[in-house]
Amino acid sequence: MTMARTHYAAELNASHLGKTVFVAGWVDHRRDHGGLIFVDVRDRTGLVQIVAEPGNPGFLELDRVRSEYVVGIEGVVRKRPQGMVNPDLASGDVEVVPVAVTVYSTSKTPPFNLSEAETVDESLRLKYRYIDLRRPELTRNLILRNQSLMAIRQFFHRNGFLDIETPSLARSTPEGARDFLVPSRTRPGAFYALPQSPQIFKQLLMVGGLDRYYQIAKAFRDEDLRADRQFEFTQIDVEMSFVDRETILSLMEDMLRDLFLNVLQVELAPFVRMTWHEAMMQYGSDKPDLRAGRPLITLTQAAKGVSWPVLSQARHVVGVLLNDYKPSRKELDQWVAMARDDGAEGLVWLMHEDTGVRCSASKWLVPQDIQVILDAADSKPGDTLLILSGEDFAVYEIAGRLRLSLAKQQGRIESGWRFLWVTEFPLFEWSKEENRLASAHHPFTMPVLADLDRLDSDPLSVRSQAYDVVLNGTELASGSLRIYQPDIQQRIFSALGMSAKEAQNKFGFLLEAFQYGAPPHGGIAFGLDRLLMLMAGTESIRDVIAFPKTARGNDPLMDAPSEVSEHQLAEVHLSLRR
Repeated sequence: MTMARTHYAAELNASHLGKTVFVAGWVDHRRDHGGLIFVDVRDRTGLVQIVAEPGNPGFLELDRVRSEYVVGIEGVVRKRPQGMVNPDLASGDVEVVPVAVTVYSTSKTPPFNLSEAETVDESLRLKYRYIDLRRPELTRNLILRNQSLMAIRQFFHRNGFLDIETPSLARSTPEGARDFLVPSRTRPGAFYALPQSPQIFKQLLMVGGLDRYYQIAKAFRDEDLRADRQFEFTQIDVEMSFVDRETILSLMEDMLRDLFLNVLQVELAPFVRMTWHEAMMQYGSDKPDLRAGRPLITLTQAAKGVSWPVLSQARHVVGVLLNDYKPSRKELDQWVAMARDDGAEGLVWLMHEDTGVRCSASKWLVPQDIQVILDAADSKPGDTLLILSGEDFAVYEIAGRLRLSLAKQQGRIESGWRFLWVTEFPLFEWSKEENRLASAHHPFTMPVLADLDRLDSDPLSVRSQAYDVVLNGTELASGSLRIYQPDIQQRIFSALGMSAKEAQNKFGFLLEAFQYGAPPHGGIAFGLDRLLMLMAGTESIRDVIAFPKTARGNDPLMDAPSEVSEHQLAEVHLSLRR
């Protein structure tokens, strides 16, 4: 009997009737119906049914197989009897009658049932990930990953990009998340760092004249984990020379269109564009979910004309309008508590009914005041308006989170793919932990040149030439035009409180490279795992990674991280402080 597979399970159909085929895989189910044995064989494509009756050459072997045994079946394809067709299977019109059966290996009872894996503790599934990967859901996700990578590589190849690998051992440049450090055996006391991104290397490639670079790159960040974050992750890393922002945005938009069309057969609508300030004012977030109903409504100017000081004297007044929704009193109380728990001083609600308006602040707002607010919000009978006010711009962020939470609670999240570009982020943010300015993106981001005169006097107002891609409320990619003039780069380092000596120590090789003719350049990096998570319709990037870590950063499969021997530590000149 041959051991060479001729067909995958899901490939078999009516066009193969009467043909001898060889399929191989794992036993998914075995059923004995009065001496007639049915075995479903599973491979990465799906299932095919094997049928044997007493006297069949493979009957005795099929009689002894159990779930997860590995088998090879040589047999003849025939049409399933009438009434036995399974429309849920790609091979559901046919079955295979064996002429020879080989049991390659047996299996212990698995630690969990594949059909019930979703109810099993994730750490157990990760410990036995090689079994978990047999589930059709995870198999489909990894096939989706493969198809997506192929489409992405083909797009960049067609557009003149070079796939160039950058080092995985580099210098520590702790300007973002924590580095993963690797001690050096040959230089006692010195360390490499695993790259948080190939940022500096790809800029050096631009100086080297390799003007269109991309890489499907591994990156490492020692930061707290969550559903969309792992210690090690994969980036679609891109850099280009002699381009403006519009060229980058347009090309990356084309890449995403090409990806969704080729892999999901979805045609994407034009991407929305807005500045960071517009996103914060309209959605209270720099990664807004456009599917969650109407944007926020700024009511500050309208509120100045009302008689209640809480609104009229507030620096910011913002509204969340729920179209055609009448909440219960219990819901309203929950929303007030939700807003307060999130840091709001309070929440005012107005229910616009056909017979009038009910308002939680009717003791302080006269009917004329209420009408002014309703008109400013363009509220119609049947709508409910929620109002927050405060002195801090954070009131917009609270309102934005409230808008999104209520849309989820009420099932108002629209279906589909809503992409947008967010541009002109602040160049700096204030780090409370370090009590100093920090780069909002990274220190190589080009500022908006018109704002450079405020770099010393009002640095937090300086905009950057940075941009993000957002999909359905998830940030997929960040990028920017880069600084390529040494004098501007030094000014940014100075604004960050970095002395010339410190800048030279950390980034001297980059600053020196810029003195040998650096082209204008810019780029972007996509979080591939996050993108695939959304494309696969799952809630965690662990579902689109073959061997992920747990939420605590552990690897139950290999029991990592693990201790190492004293000899290994001595080789890299380290000892542990117990």
